[in-house]
Amino acid sequence: MGAIHKISEDFFEDSFSLIALHSSLEDYAIGYNLNLFLKSNFRRAKIDLDVNKRISFPFFEWEDVDNHNYWTLISNHSKIEEQEEQGGLFGSELSYTTHYLIPEYKDVDYFLKIEQEDKEIVASILKQIVSIPKIVTAYSIDVDNLKSKNNLIF
Repeated sequence: MGAIHKISEDFFEDSFSLIALHSSLEDYAIGYNLNLFLKSNFRRAKIDLDVNKRISFPFFEWEDVDNHNYWTLISNHSKIEEQEEQGGLFGSELSYTTHYLIPEYKDVDYFLKIEQEDKEIVASILKQIVSIPKIVTAYSIDVDNLKSKNNLIF
């Protein structure tokens, strides 16, 4: 009989910072403004983050080779269009269902995930992000207290 090996959660622990962004801008406009103000180089990923067959989240990524950081800008909302069959006057009607990447923060529009070693640069990044027009607010989130932290591991 073979032995069963389990990897504990402590063994595989990603080190990243998470910044919540509130804005009415579309994802490409947020990416453009971050590139402009942070001197970054976000690009749309070729493949969206698929949570399951129907739910996917578009994201932008940037590998900062000079500082050894990997940045990801991802939307917290995913709207799915569904066809509802109803009898009567209206026949079939479209409805929309919204799914969240991090359900604990339903009011957050976008997340900026920074995989890095130095946690001190988050404060300076936050100052720059808050100065961007059309971004209402931005703040750091404690990743250790997230229930759906596994949604951010991709």
